[in-house]
Amino acid sequence: MARPDPRGRLPLPAGSKESSLTLERGLALLQAVADAESEAPSISELAAAIGASRAAVYRLLVPLQSRGLVRREGSKVRLGLGVLRLASNVLPQLRLAAQPSLRVLAEHVGATAHLTVADGTEAQAVAVVEPSWTAYHVAYRVGSRHPVHRGAAGKAIGLPLEGRQWVHSTGELQPGAFGVAAPVRGVPGLRASVGVVALEKLDGEVVGPQVVRAAQEVAEALR
Repeated sequence: MARPDPRGRLPLPAGSKESSLTLERGLALLQAVADAESEAPSISELAAAIGASRAAVYRLLVPLQSRGLVRREGSKVRLGLGVLRLASNVLPQLRLAAQPSLRVLAEHVGATAHLTVADGTEAQAVAVVEPSWTAYHVAYRVGSRHPVHRGAAGKAIGLPLEGRQWVHSTGELQPGAFGVAAPVRGVPGLRASVGVVALEKLDGEVVGPQVVRAAQEVAEALR
């Protein structure tokens, strides 16, 4: 009978350890292929990147190829179209996770709330919630894009860890519009912000902490 370690944890069966190691190496291999932005890496280069033999890389490629996540071109390896199918499910999941916090934020502030994600040099609104009780508010379309260095939503994405937790902007994207936004932190691979936009000036000292709290809630929902 297996004995627990000093922390009281039972050791994993040998088969489970091997499966975990194989999965980890497979994911590392997929990441290595993705990190090669232009020239497709060779089998030898991938083996060096993940610290495995060429034979191991060939074995790891089989299930990735069968799912369309990678494709072979002789000794070269590129990402496959299966990655696009996986990626197409990301934005709907982001919207679903963000909706509850955005709804609370929009209703409390009385302004249009949004989740914005960085896509290269652009910022894209992927989830938008409008307040239900205001006489008028900003209509902000899902899919709207703007330079990542403009507007509160874009600037918040690039905020350093130390210092101010939220930013505001006035008329940078639309004349007469005011925005307050905070970064979504702690979600690996995601550069995003949560914010509000209104047609009247927002009190940043009041709205800022509410936006920060909503951004933290969205991050927790995505972890």
